[in-house]
Amino acid sequence: MTIEELSNNQDEQRIKIFKALADPIRLNIIRLLYQKQDELNCGEIGILLTISKSAASYHFRTLREAGLTTTRKVGQNKFVKLNQETFDTFLPGFLNSLDK
Repeated sequence: MTIEELSNNQDEQRIKIFKALADPIRLNIIRLLYQKQDELNCGEIGILLTISKSAASYHFRTLREAGLTTTRKVGQNKFVKLNQETFDTFLPGFLNSLDK
């Protein structure tokens, strides 16, 4: 892979990240996960943010595709957590700013 290809891939990742974070609901999901410092059940997050299952599913998918979260399924339950590596690589310090 050339430097230009690598740079283009990273830029595509950055675009996905910023698009994902541009939505207030998704930003609140990130904030909740950061404050919890652990994974949360998707249903719990939906209830806390008073969003429908279909809306929550859309937001979780967008965050996952941007690499900001990971999802784990256990039976019928899905659990989501922050992908710390993505924040460390592309947005160092961003999560700490959510406390302010």
